[in-house]
Amino acid sequence: MKKKALISVYDKEGIAALAAFLSGAGWELVSTGGTSSYLKGEGLPVTDVSGITGFPECLDGRVKTLHPAVHAGILARRDTPAHMETLEKLGLGTVDLVCVNLYPFFEKVREGLGQEETIEFIDIGGPAMLRSASKNYRDVIVLTDPADYPELIEALKAGDAPPGLRKKLAGKVFNLTSAYDAAIARYLLEEDFPSYYPVSVKKAQSLRYGENSHQGAALYLNTDRPGVLSSIEQLGGKELSYNNIRDMDLAWKAVCAYGLPAGRTAPQGEAEAEALGLSRGSGAGAACVAVKHNTPCGIGLGATLGEAYDKAYACDPVSIFGGIVASNTVVDPGTALKLAELFLEIVIAPGFDPRALEILRKKKGLRIIRSEKAPCEKQEYVAVDGGLLAQEADRGLLEKWETVTKAVPAPGDIPEMLFGMRAVSYVKSNAVVVVKNLAAVGIGGGETNRIWAAELALGRAAKNIAALAEAGKDDGSAARVLASDAFFPFPDVVEAASKAGIKTIVQPGGSLNDKASVETADRLGIAMVLTGTRHFKH
Repeated sequence: MKKKALISVYDKEGIAALAAFLSGAGWELVSTGGTSSYLKGEGLPVTDVSGITGFPECLDGRVKTLHPAVHAGILARRDTPAHMETLEKLGLGTVDLVCVNLYPFFEKVREGLGQEETIEFIDIGGPAMLRSASKNYRDVIVLTDPADYPELIEALKAGDAPPGLRKKLAGKVFNLTSAYDAAIARYLLEEDFPSYYPVSVKKAQSLRYGENSHQGAALYLNTDRPGVLSSIEQLGGKELSYNNIRDMDLAWKAVCAYGLPAGRTAPQGEAEAEALGLSRGSGAGAACVAVKHNTPCGIGLGATLGEAYDKAYACDPVSIFGGIVASNTVVDPGTALKLAELFLEIVIAPGFDPRALEILRKKKGLRIIRSEKAPCEKQEYVAVDGGLLAQEADRGLLEKWETVTKAVPAPGDIPEMLFGMRAVSYVKSNAVVVVKNLAAVGIGGGETNRIWAAELALGRAAKNIAALAEAGKDDGSAARVLASDAFFPFPDVVEAASKAGIKTIVQPGGSLNDKASVETADRLGIAMVLTGTRHFKH
């Protein structure tokens, strides 16, 4: 019997060449609607699918291939006599190749069309045929990716598609349809945490390796929703690595916490702060964040990017080497010259002055990334052995502003405290940040207890302030503000802060031992504010 190929594709790339080869090799071509017209226009003999179903396309094309004559021809096992006898009794033939790609739901849902229009791009007949053919891949060749057409043509020229190729092509189908269905589920469901967690991502590129050189890795991007990584533009430098991408993601999120220019995004928690009468905490100006090993090593705000960068650099001039620098405003030539003095992996910003770009491009290998999009993922997830942890992204800043001590923060401390809470929420827990002049002057993070994090932050702050004072860039006075990502289990942090000259502490509170910390603060004359919102970052 003449072999039959059923072809129904939205993406016409390469299909004319495949169909011409099959026709020349003696296959009968069966097709639907637009694909049929396209192939006929290429001068190929094509039978409309209604010719084998005896049923016309209907319901505006919603029903074309959903018919027993199609699916019986696909699903019949050729090595099962009863199946073949049934086809003969029903007057049906086999379908030996199915070539289908789907309506572009991924693309259309990203366009933000109305619900009724978007739903029309949910493909029904295509996935049904693909799944049927994939289940019966030993007898039916299935294609959904134009990139596979040449390999199949070469295999058929040699005689037939081997079992390994048939199995691989079937696997690619279920790989696609699982992502396709997940995207539809994410679009239709209104649950944050449904019974089955839908993830729809597509491989964007292979990476040289993962965290270490012996670990394989790849980058996958969302198919159905926008994100920062899908919109960045690389303006120079080497290919991004696994560690680059992770660190860049953290750096961009942290710098965007202080807002993007032209009002595109307000600082993190600004609405909450204003609702509590803390509008002085807006921190207007440029922000700069330096990241090393997925935790900030410097954060600063300034009237200019140069000032913000100087503050971020001064926090840890050692760790910034080989790190990533993120700016929330356009990089100017003066700042570019400062950046060019260091070895950096990445500079990421909303834009670059042409002269700044020229300067940075002279740094061999420096990855220069433009990103104008603020972080937008509502959830984040991480793989664990045997499963997946999913949670809402930490977008809040505080839920209250309660002074619990006799001393109250000085008016000038309030913007420092809000700056500190934004900063500490991006530092690995346990995390403490010491703040002076809208800059992190000491960061202690990733410690297994809070007093060590505090001692680390306070010690670094004292050393950095002394160095700045010696260089004539600071008055040498102690920092006033300390911010913590979580409560104090003991009053030891308050005691250490007092010895270092801290006058104001901001922390979430919530410990059973809060009273001891408050009493200690009162005894030492320190103001303490509780925000009610913890910012652990593991």
